[in-house]
Amino acid sequence: MTQQIPPDPDSTSKDGLRKLILRLPTAISEVVKDKTAQWTNSSKLREERIALDWKEAAVNAVKAEIEDLLRRKAAHGGIAEPWTEAELKLAEEITDATRKAEISNITRTEAYWQFYEQYPEVHWAFLAHMVSRNAGWWMTDLKGSRLQNVLDEEGKQSFYRFFERSNALIFQDAYPQLLLYAKSRELGRSLFHLLPHFHVSRFMQPFWERFWIDRSSPLLTVGLIINEQNYIDKQVFRHPHYQISMDDFNESALIQLLGMNHIIFPLRENSGDEDGLKECESAADGQDCPESGNVHRLAGRSVVNPVSLPARIALGKSLYAMLFGLRAVHSGAQRFAASVPHTGSRADYWPDLFTANPAEALTPAVQGLLSRGQSFPKARRCPAASVSIAPS
Repeated sequence: MTQQIPPDPDSTSKDGLRKLILRLPTAISEVVKDKTAQWTNSSKLREERIALDWKEAAVNAVKAEIEDLLRRKAAHGGIAEPWTEAELKLAEEITDATRKAEISNITRTEAYWQFYEQYPEVHWAFLAHMVSRNAGWWMTDLKGSRLQNVLDEEGKQSFYRFFERSNALIFQDAYPQLLLYAKSRELGRSLFHLLPHFHVSRFMQPFWERFWIDRSSPLLTVGLIINEQNYIDKQVFRHPHYQISMDDFNESALIQLLGMNHIIFPLRENSGDEDGLKECESAADGQDCPESGNVHRLAGRSVVNPVSLPARIALGKSLYAMLFGLRAVHSGAQRFAASVPHTGSRADYWPDLFTANPAEALTPAVQGLLSRGQSFPKARRCPAASVSIAPS
């Protein structure tokens, strides 16, 4: 009887190490090529800059008005001026409109875009639209099959609630401000004294009043970034219910692995083709989709320390400078937003790699091929199911 000798563990590990070493030159070469391409594309995106109209005089005026507000609040207890019946009715209309638009991440994201199309001078609305798309993609990832065997249900629900809560709170605070501006435009007079009716911080009134005078888009955008990040800092980041998950979030290798620490702006090339991304559907099996019709360029920033309020404010300013200060990013992101409805699925921006239809999804064994950067036909794509991104 022949005795079978079990394999030597050391020998097995040595074989694995040997194979790894043999693959290193190819792997390093691929990394270098990838990084070179990234730097080249990044340089192209930075070629043409747009000057942001930052007015120091307006900044100083807003600072003085904020200081005056604080003095008056300390002296008189911050008592609001009485509002007329017409103003209260108008405020209720805005409240109802906000309530209808805040149903889910899908409706919020669309509301930002519709507002920006009407009032492109309010830059923050477009920035909010693009960031809100990212929140939707993250939440869908948490509900999709990509995390099926990576994160337990409790962990997925914890992160999902965090993203949903942050997205919803910013909308509830900011959207009434946007609609109040729209009503002011409609009636031809400033209505920003009504901001306290929506429980908006008095910090924002000087920014809106100054914007009403000189339309200084960058100053208003920075004011909204600071205000909204402070708002969710108290309601989410410092809230006891989220404190434990936030500690995990700040150091989670999983979050970085899944790209949830990256805020991206998909850029659509100017192809002149109204069918846009649909060109990809007619591509032959295994063939790259035409770059003119697909989204191959992404711009964005990484969230280095999401728990830090100053870091989030700095990130917001950086994203704004990229989105409105670089012409290629601004025009590409606008073309994308105008032509690709937000569904919450990553198929929105890379339909040749992802699908919202489970019937078209790859089997788990085949999904590993995606790491090679291949383009898959319609019936063989990575599942990124579009789910109803509603409050959980």
